[in-house]
Amino acid sequence: MMCFDLHVIQDVPPCDMNRDDTGTPKTAIYGGYQRSRVSSQAWKRAMREMFPSLVDASKLGVRTKHAVALIEDEIVRQRADLADVAEGLASSVLKVTGVEVEESTRAGSEKGTPVSQYLIFIARSEVEKLARIAINAHDAGEDLSKPSKDTKKSVSSAFHGVQALDIALFGRMLADAPDLNTDASAQVAHAISVNKVSQEYDYFTAVDDCSAEDNAGAAMVDTIGFNSSTLYRYATVCLPSLEEQLGNAEAAAQGVRAFLKAFVESMPSGKQNTFANRTLPSTVLVALRDDQPINGVSAFESPVSPKEDVSISRQAEDRLASKLIQISEVYGNPPVKVWWTAVDGGTDSLKQIGEQVTFPKMLDEVTAGVIDALSKGEK
Repeated sequence: MMCFDLHVIQDVPPCDMNRDDTGTPKTAIYGGYQRSRVSSQAWKRAMREMFPSLVDASKLGVRTKHAVALIEDEIVRQRADLADVAEGLASSVLKVTGVEVEESTRAGSEKGTPVSQYLIFIARSEVEKLARIAINAHDAGEDLSKPSKDTKKSVSSAFHGVQALDIALFGRMLADAPDLNTDASAQVAHAISVNKVSQEYDYFTAVDDCSAEDNAGAAMVDTIGFNSSTLYRYATVCLPSLEEQLGNAEAAAQGVRAFLKAFVESMPSGKQNTFANRTLPSTVLVALRDDQPINGVSAFESPVSPKEDVSISRQAEDRLASKLIQISEVYGNPPVKVWWTAVDGGTDSLKQIGEQVTFPKMLDEVTAGVIDALSKGEK
């Protein structure tokens, strides 16, 4: 299996970017110690928000309960004369997929509007196709509540073939319409800290600027949880799967390029205004493999401890490179190609494992490497 592994070491100052139900930063126990954790879902959300700046928005999807409204708008865009019946048509054609539609119970302008019972991942191109199917059915006098076999086939085919990039990468699962499910080409691990952490709490007060001079008390008192850490982040992409879903090797390579850039440069936005915690990774390592994905987290089963003359991030990049070299030697499965970049110039272990490049050059070379690997696979 040809795959693309992505390893990142990233320092994060005090922050609360991914919270649990108590508002405290998420954690995990690994190697017997508490680690800071950022869920894969949180980082994938940040990546999806960045994708529109990297690829044509028409090649992306949206996760929403408001698919009916999207289809309705598209019907009106294609046929303004159907504005009065567009909502009904949109609701009916979505139901043909097997997705249940109900009235929203949310307060405000959404109350009473038709929504799906759960979030669905739907591509912009699929919205356009469903709108066209609804229009054709209306023009033919067909009742979409009793769709013909041809209409059912058309609705099903709207979700097959070339997929939106984010749906191809992250997959789609529709409980009521399993025929429309899409396997994810990418896997994103929960980021965990290479060092052990202790949760900390900031006690803060706020003063009323307009309070009377004889009232010196705080107008608000509260606490917020936070921690700081050096994260190890890992993701992998199955290249043949991505190529199959996007249609060709060039599209897959451009998809990998967008994935790499978004994974490296995005960050979940939780409490960013409070902590201004946005950073870029200190180390990025990409491995092109022809056997199986390999997560390098075992390098940090024993947590990295502070040393006076060596930063935790530098220790972490050295451990990661050393562990990946050890795995290759023990199992006899070296990667096809490795590229890395490091803000600190890289440790000796990193210099042994592959080619040092700048991040822009990494994007170019990985893109070319994916095209080359997939073309060889086809032969």
